[in-house]
Amino acid sequence: MILSCSAIVLLATIVLLFNRKDGLKGHHSLVCILLGFYLAGTAIAPSIKAGGASLASLLGGIRF
Repeated sequence: MILSCSAIVLLATIVLLFNRKDGLKGHHSLVCILLGFYLAGTAIAPSIKAGGASLASLLGGIRF
């Protein structure tokens, strides 16, 4: 749950930065949100979730 909340905050921040700096319009942001919403209901959602968890564990294992 903590990982998904962090991912939501990170992705929302990226969308806001795109909105301010790169000229992403409000309706483009809405399309991004709807795409994520509809992807969550498809058969590929578990694969996306597993890929995100794998990437998080990979990044979490990096030691500096």
